[in-house]
Amino acid sequence: MKLYYLPGACSMADHIVLEWIGHPYEAQQVARDALRSPEYLSLNPSGQVPALVVENDWALTQNVAILNYLMDRFPEAKLDGDGTPRERAEVNRWLCFLNADVHAAFKPLFGPQRFIADESQHAALQAAAKQQLRGHFERLNAQLADRQWLTGHRSPADAYLFVVLRWAKGKQVDLSGLDHLEAFSARLHDDAGVKAAMVAEGF
Repeated sequence: MKLYYLPGACSMADHIVLEWIGHPYEAQQVARDALRSPEYLSLNPSGQVPALVVENDWALTQNVAILNYLMDRFPEAKLDGDGTPRERAEVNRWLCFLNADVHAAFKPLFGPQRFIADESQHAALQAAAKQQLRGHFERLNAQLADRQWLTGHRSPADAYLFVVLRWAKGKQVDLSGLDHLEAFSARLHDDAGVKAAMVAEGF
């Protein structure tokens, strides 16, 4: 398997999960200006990361799809708990929340010009995005009140949460008082798989 990634992007979640699984893989950094190259677009027509090339040169895209594929491909890693439909659904509940709600809410912080051309409106747009993100992180903090992992066991959702927490701190999203998230972040910074992925990505 070969993972195509940008350092610190959402593809870091896949990178962490591959480390947790422990199966041999390659990781290939993609330069930002190469995302629109014909070579990369042949793997991912959206021009985004991640892309995971697996057997027979099959390229899989979309984070949630890749993470579900890895859970199915390597059930011995127990990343969906006991494998019951209920536990898999819980993993996907939080994966989808992180992907569709939390990740999406960062877009005005990364590129406000994609939403409003008038630069004088960018600060207000970004302030609203940060307020929305604060609400999302409060929900995630509450979920971690009585557990170390979002679903009660380690799953790809935890890797994704670690990534968006890094973004939040980098973009000065207010995380004050969210002590369960802070403890979660500290635990994952000490995790061997997280450390390996971060070192590989230059952090």
